[in-house]
Amino acid sequence: MTLLHREALVPYTPNEMFTLVSAVEDYHQFLPWCSDSKRLAQGEDEIKATVTISKGALKKSFTTRNLLQQDKMIEMRLLDGPFKHLHGFWRFEPVGEGGCKISLDLEFQFSNKLIELAIGPVFTGIAGELVQSFHKRAEDVYGRRI
Repeated sequence: MTLLHREALVPYTPNEMFTLVSAVEDYHQFLPWCSDSKRLAQGEDEIKATVTISKGALKKSFTTRNLLQQDKMIEMRLLDGPFKHLHGFWRFEPVGEGGCKISLDLEFQFSNKLIELAIGPVFTGIAGELVQSFHKRAEDVYGRRI
């Protein structure tokens, strides 16, 4: 099983960052490896969504159930896809005036060795860059801040 932790201090509020990360349907607009992203269903405190990863000839989709704690946390649980296990947390903690610490903890295991060999390095690279990708998205949406 692969465990991954990334975090960053950003000059955006927990609400601003939570809004960007929870807008799964927008991922394909700014994440170069994401060819499609759909919100399949939404309740008051959860979202069911599918994301398609494309890199060269490789194309794989996965669906997660995302439990929301407004402006604090998003918990991701695998529903379907090329994984045996996928579970993660986005956390948004206020820091100072108008800033926050955004962190991603992700654990995953592919459903078989062939899939792991084919998409393991790609997915690990993508997952490792997600926090930085959302920081950049915040700059594009809310403006650059110091």
